[in-house]
Amino acid sequence: MALVPYAGGGGALAALHSPAATFHFAGRPLCIRQGWAQLGVAAVVWDAAVVLSAFLEAGGVDLQDRDVVELGAGTGLLGIVAALLGKGRGRARPHTRAWLRVHLMHVPTGARVTITDRAAALELLEANVRENLPPEVRARAAVRELTWGKDLGAFPAGAFDLVLGSDIVYLEETFADLLRTLEHLCAEHTLVLLSCRLRYERDRRFLRMLRERFSVQEVLYDARTDVHIYQARKAGRKDEI
Repeated sequence: MALVPYAGGGGALAALHSPAATFHFAGRPLCIRQGWAQLGVAAVVWDAAVVLSAFLEAGGVDLQDRDVVELGAGTGLLGIVAALLGKGRGRARPHTRAWLRVHLMHVPTGARVTITDRAAALELLEANVRENLPPEVRARAAVRELTWGKDLGAFPAGAFDLVLGSDIVYLEETFADLLRTLEHLCAEHTLVLLSCRLRYERDRRFLRMLRERFSVQEVLYDARTDVHIYQARKAGRKDEI
């Protein structure tokens, strides 16, 4: 997420200026630190993150044993929810050794979640991950620096099953680098989920740019928040994850 400090605000923006926001996902309360004064839009929870988190919680995709990366994570709410929802499920105790031999290699494992943003946002992001993920889940969640279009070699090409982004489409000067980053991170099987409001014509322009390289479809529109969720795959792949 681009870092664009904003000044002032009030009224409808009061919640964005609060030092923390609380949510309930994956059966547990979450308290997410915010930092508008320090980082502006990169350090508050926007509706797009909440809507996409709810989509994941509703079973929108299978997170078990998936490699997941969140781009422009900001506060990290979305990545935190993905890690909690993909934490793996235990199985009933086997009754026979034969059952164990057959099923041992098929016990579901949790999602491995990489939560990324620019360097200036990492301190807040790391604090939220540390404070909201239990140790057994935190072990499968990593916070890493990623500036779109730069040092992409630090991330293996096509290594992720799922790429997440919420409200990361708003600065036109970042569009080319964002597309370059998506192309690098995605294999043919990778599913991209982007949630956003279409506030300006430039936002629709990004979708047109995305459609030149990916198969894109809208999978949900939340009228209450005016948030759209789009799924994308590299051109030629339209099946579900």
